[in-house]
Amino acid sequence: MTVLDGVDLDVHRGEVVAVIGPSGSGKTTLVRTLNHLEQPDQGSVEIDGRLMGGKDRELAAQRRHVGMVFQRFNLFPHRTVLQNITLAPLQQRLSGRADAERRARELLGKVGLDSHAHKYPHQLSGGQQQRVAIARALAMDPSVLLFDEPTSALDPELVGEVLSVMSDLAADGTTMVVVTHEMRFAREVADWVVFMNQGRILAQGPPETVFDHSGEPRLERFFAAIGPA
Repeated sequence: MTVLDGVDLDVHRGEVVAVIGPSGSGKTTLVRTLNHLEQPDQGSVEIDGRLMGGKDRELAAQRRHVGMVFQRFNLFPHRTVLQNITLAPLQQRLSGRADAERRARELLGKVGLDSHAHKYPHQLSGGQQQRVAIARALAMDPSVLLFDEPTSALDPELVGEVLSVMSDLAADGTTMVVVTHEMRFAREVADWVVFMNQGRILAQGPPETVFDHSGEPRLERFFAAIGPA
């Protein structure tokens, strides 16, 4: 079974790319392939001039430049918020403990959680956990942040706080590829929107083109089913 078929996508520095489409269209596989969590059978992924792939040690070094935010937060339950954020930089020996903790506290301030450093994940709401996950990804100073439906596991009233943080990151020039069902975010925040269906990119372009002038029948049916952005 072919999950991705003929996908060709360029993401430029400082750009926010929103990937939209029906369930099962290959969106998650695409973003996981960018980080080589899924290994492509053909083709290549290049980030900052580096080809992704190779042996485990090479791939681990490449992934330092790619932050990933998952649907389900994936925080370590037995570690505090501060420990979750500092774990990777300390393990990778990118900084000493004092610098790692200073940076973690800066990032917690950035995501609006500076008073939660010593709490454990179970003491946080889902939206707060996802904001910690974003801070954790930023702690590695990645070239690009990948988001796999970051709000899909949240209660509706918590979605806005996560999207607000992501909008702030976009305003700061953070390069992001975001798989999302949040059409308003895609229309208002993204620089480029990609519509996928059955493993292929059927339409892509600036938000105003994709949302208002695409002329792609499958995309029009998708928008008709989900309602206006």
